[in-house]
Amino acid sequence: MPGPTVSVIIAAYNAMPYLTHCIASVADQTIGQDRLEVIVVDDGSTDGTAAELDRLAGLHPDLLRVFHQANSGGPSAPRNAGLDHAQGEFVFFLDADDHLGPEALERMVRMAEENETDVVLGKMVGVGGRGAPTSMFKRNQPRTDVFSSRVYWTLNPMKLFRRSLIERLQLRFPTDLAIGEDQLFVGAAYLNASGISVVADYDCLFWVRREDEGNITQRLKGSERRLRFLPRMVDLILDNVPPGPGRDHLAHRHLTVEMQHILNHLSYEPRESQEKTLDRLAEVVEPLWHDELDGQLSAMARLRLHLVRNRMLDEVLGLIEFERELSRTKKATPLLIDGGRAYARYPYLRDESSAVPDSCYDVTSQLGIRHQVTRAELTGTEVHLAGHAYLHRVETQDVGTELVLRERDSKTEYRLLVTHTATPGLGEAEDDGRFVYDLAGFEAVVDISTAAGGAPLGDGLWDISLAVGAQGVTREVRIGSKRTGDVSGEPTTRVVGSGQDLRAVTLYATKPHGNFTVDLGEKKHRVAPKLSLGKNVRWAADAPTELELTGRCTLAGFPAAELGITLSDGRGGTRAYPVHGTPDQDGRFTLRVPVTDLPAGVWTAELRLGPWRCALPSLSGLPAVKWRRLGLPWYAKPAPAKDGKAALQVARTDLVKALAKRLG
Repeated sequence: MPGPTVSVIIAAYNAMPYLTHCIASVADQTIGQDRLEVIVVDDGSTDGTAAELDRLAGLHPDLLRVFHQANSGGPSAPRNAGLDHAQGEFVFFLDADDHLGPEALERMVRMAEENETDVVLGKMVGVGGRGAPTSMFKRNQPRTDVFSSRVYWTLNPMKLFRRSLIERLQLRFPTDLAIGEDQLFVGAAYLNASGISVVADYDCLFWVRREDEGNITQRLKGSERRLRFLPRMVDLILDNVPPGPGRDHLAHRHLTVEMQHILNHLSYEPRESQEKTLDRLAEVVEPLWHDELDGQLSAMARLRLHLVRNRMLDEVLGLIEFERELSRTKKATPLLIDGGRAYARYPYLRDESSAVPDSCYDVTSQLGIRHQVTRAELTGTEVHLAGHAYLHRVETQDVGTELVLRERDSKTEYRLLVTHTATPGLGEAEDDGRFVYDLAGFEAVVDISTAAGGAPLGDGLWDISLAVGAQGVTREVRIGSKRTGDVSGEPTTRVVGSGQDLRAVTLYATKPHGNFTVDLGEKKHRVAPKLSLGKNVRWAADAPTELELTGRCTLAGFPAAELGITLSDGRGGTRAYPVHGTPDQDGRFTLRVPVTDLPAGVWTAELRLGPWRCALPSLSGLPAVKWRRLGLPWYAKPAPAKDGKAALQVARTDLVKALAKRLG
């Protein structure tokens, strides 16, 4: 018989009462028990975990295998023991206090099989106040890698691994580490995987914070334990990833997440220990750092790293306390605006005794932009926009916001002035009202006939942004994703101009981001599908020699004189008849063609709006109509289609043939 598809390995230590729910969540997986084996290694529990495991093994004898061993002091040994017994094609590590969503393993296995990937991350959800990683779960990623995604920001082992990868690399969890052992295992797997998948559209793993705070990361305090595994992670990166963007991507995590964790524990230790730890930490991270990497770090991370690298212990301790207060109060840090740059007022800014460079505080490129659109309307050749936009923490003094039009492919750019409008009270609801944004409003009109420096904008997709400026600081943002409920993002298409200068212009919000773009020249939004003619062609009841048609134009606007029926006789003769009356609110209209005006010939017809065409429906079944012109009899009747177009024959009655037909 074939082996199991998934081996679920659970390391259990004093895991009651969470263990029962954990095992039940695996037994109830929709993938089916016949495709599973559950290996639980009891690591010397003293709270009833062992007895509960034996009870559960009796309930699920074909599913659950239980092993008991003396306490090892950490999860590595029991996980390794589980790996030694695993027979599944895949392995999933599950902590005994966590549990799975019912479809978790089925979805993750399917993702691995369909995309031939070695590691699958399932979306994690925190329970009981436990924070779960989120940045890598923004969307499903069928196939990615460690360098082009955020998967490296979760290094816990609660993932699906192809067992052949584990055995090929001879991966096991290091037993000499009480914490961080999972990073070495997962990091090596990431770097050697043929591909990595992410299931983000289903809650796969529920990551539980125990009420007794018995999670191992909660129990183990102190910077020394954390500083043991970090050098080995640095060596893993240096040994496997050459210098460049890939290495920097991985280094980013350790220079931010790990460094902050270590420093948080550092502050509770004796001075001598603090000095040794800081010196060792500076040595460990030095190979990962270079000047160019600073641009990828937040200002706080740059400052923290500068203080560590320069062994500035007192300043490090002061920064730790500052960060704790910041986390507690959630208050935004004020800024120093100088020379068109914004600097966060973190500790030691321009403190001569510390001499920390201004670059450690520069947040100009990271300033948040608050914005909202309250009007976005296409009227004729003009796009009317209004709303507000401001730089967070930069008060609206000396405002200088511009509207930016940028063609998506060519990157051609035009900047237009906006009218600044008052926004009294804006900002009072955030940051305890400490920052005033009373001149953040804007109004702008984009006339496509003059927006290109007085000339018409060329065809293309023109993305709309704001270059939001105040006090000499400027940042750019696409607008539209945040708009009031009465502002639609649905495409609005108009045909503007006249004669040979007719143009299609569409204002719409992009998907999925919802930002406004102007489409000129039908790059994405076609005019022709918005023109249609009804199938019912008849002779008008009040004018039997007038051909009556109905149609519909769903454009938001068009020059009425340009819409009509054009008839051609194939010999250069044409006749044009405009829409009869004004289209109703749904765009429906009526057209009439007085056939008594037409010279003899076979006439084809189509609906035209400038260069756009809509074919006339079939005229079959339409009766002939007769009239007299200058005393002579004439008629019009359907003719065989010509070039795929419905045709109408107009001719004078041949009296001899008519008489012969009557006599015959």
